[in-house]
Amino acid sequence: MAKDQGHDHDQEQETSAVGVANPAVIDLFALDSKTDEVVLAMHEPRPWDDSDERLHQLQEKFNAYVSFLLDGEMIAAHPELAVKSARIELRCDYMPDERALALLNLIHDQIALQEIKMEVIVAERGCGDACTCHAG
Repeated sequence: MAKDQGHDHDQEQETSAVGVANPAVIDLFALDSKTDEVVLAMHEPRPWDDSDERLHQLQEKFNAYVSFLLDGEMIAAHPELAVKSARIELRCDYMPDERALALLNLIHDQIALQEIKMEVIVAERGCGDACTCHAG
């Protein structure tokens, strides 16, 4: 019986994982006090692999975020945010590849029509304290 409980627990962990791979979860939901915008952020920790699967995951994640903003789910849960502008952020550990950038440009243009801002943030990765490869 303990084995079954452990198995169920493993399944719960898998389904609650955040990131681009899981469109059912909003990774971060916050109010940016500097811009007074609602921010929905997604995280992509994996290196980009130029795969159709990754592009599909990215598109599904953006679809879920846009749906949350436009279909009334956010306002139903947080009516005080109804008058706020919104921004979706993609926070990557690695620079998106060419195909991902092309898709992100298309997504940007489409959600801009709905007055939703989009930002892609790529983490600065250094090689350690003695790293000079990023120095100007």
